[in-house]
Amino acid sequence: MAKTAIKTIIRRKRQVRVRKKVRGTTERPRLNVFKSARHIYAQLIDDSKGATLLATSTLSLSATELTSTGNVAAAITVGKEIAKLSLAKGISSVVFDRNGFLYHGRIKALADSARESGLIF
Repeated sequence: MAKTAIKTIIRRKRQVRVRKKVRGTTERPRLNVFKSARHIYAQLIDDSKGATLLATSTLSLSATELTSTGNVAAAITVGKEIAKLSLAKGISSVVFDRNGFLYHGRIKALADSARESGLIF
């Protein structure tokens, strides 16, 4: 097996382990984060309805706001944007789902910027 395949399998195991405990409700949706090599994505999910309430990513932000899309600065921008959108929709408290990724780097930067912008988790 290739090294990337093994890393993906290990991440999926962590994802399943965390997802057993983390559930989003209407009052407190799940803030799901996914990162690829070039972009980072964040969405609020209501697991009781099985619906995505809102989403944002480096793809949806304008090119003038970001110089690069795969770095910590872009993750901070996405964190601020998801917090702004959720507060505008009346959602102030969320459950954080790191989606099996380790809590450092871009994932931590997104979470910290969302907290600083007013989200509670």
